[in-house]
Amino acid sequence: MLHIYGIPNCQTVKKARTWLEENHIDYTFHNFKTTPPTADLLQTWLQTVPLEALVNKRGTTWRKLSETEQQALQNNDTAIAVLMEHTSVIKRPVAVNEGVATPPLLGFDADTYAQAFLA
Repeated sequence: MLHIYGIPNCQTVKKARTWLEENHIDYTFHNFKTTPPTADLLQTWLQTVPLEALVNKRGTTWRKLSETEQQALQNNDTAIAVLMEHTSVIKRPVAVNEGVATPPLLGFDADTYAQAFLA
């Protein structure tokens, strides 16, 4: 089962969801705003995805973080609490294909999605 994590009004999440629907791929959407990721889920992602890739430093959320919070996002041990509190700083969408031993996909690229989900 495919799981997509993100924020519904994020343009990149919208593009990913539209692509999945156009290609008739079933997925479950997890809204970070109503159900933030758990520490266990974030730790699982960080086992296969570098923290630097998971953190979105381009958005307004990053710019609004305190210097202490930004520093915390440079270390896996301290980053989880910040990621749980400020879910908008997580690069979106996060696509997890449950039962498939591949790392989560971050962001959206049609070619990457085609290779991962249409193969």
